[in-house]
Amino acid sequence: MRPELLLFDIGNTSVKLGLADKNGVLASYSLPADTAQTADSLGLTLLALLRHACVDANALVACAASSVVPGFDPLLREALDRYVAKPLYFALKDLPVPLKNLYNRPEEVGADRLVGAHAARGICPDAPALIVVDFGTAVTFDCLRADEYLGGLIFPGPLTAMNALSRETAKLPRVDLDVRATEPAPGRDTATSLRHGLVFGFVCMVEGLAAKLARGLPKPCPVLGTGGFAPAIARLSGVFDQVLPDLVLEGLRRLYYKAG
Repeated sequence: MRPELLLFDIGNTSVKLGLADKNGVLASYSLPADTAQTADSLGLTLLALLRHACVDANALVACAASSVVPGFDPLLREALDRYVAKPLYFALKDLPVPLKNLYNRPEEVGADRLVGAHAARGICPDAPALIVVDFGTAVTFDCLRADEYLGGLIFPGPLTAMNALSRETAKLPRVDLDVRATEPAPGRDTATSLRHGLVFGFVCMVEGLAAKLARGLPKPCPVLGTGGFAPAIARLSGVFDQVLPDLVLEGLRRLYYKAG
């Protein structure tokens, strides 16, 4: 593996890192989005990650990032300056996304949503329209018509919903969301009730919202899933035409080489 790029998808809960070259994303990792850490701790973690991947930092050409956490950005820049010594380019600011943004206030759209939409358009260039569903701290639905970014929907993510229930109720515990069943069943204990309610609830939510959004878009309109919970949804539903776990990283990769 001879990657040229170190990529960062910086979200509110985690930072997804990717190693990529001109042909694709070669490997990905996930770290907590901890703005309380020091640049040294982050830099040393990055070096350890590169060693694990058998990659020499000197062999990298550049770094590219999509961020929705402004407080993390200077921390990342300082860590990279000190430990990796390669230029860092941010999506939107340094790497423009070649989509027509139809949001009323275009600056309100998270960089990750536009970068993921750009990657989706590159992966499905002939589709008249696309819906991208991204599972993170929030679930976002993003709609594309040709090269126009139309906007979308925002919904609390599965773990966000689970944490809110646990925090705001006296008797509901925090449980994992690993469900082996393929259909919901009446839960005979609280943990099963929570798991089935949340997991199958999100399945129905994604199926229903994707179908309703697609009614107003040209056909065919593939639905792409990305983010940590997308494979779990795909196991229980045929709503996704493709599941692409590294979609934002792929978008960053494409933007960098397009700019170059």
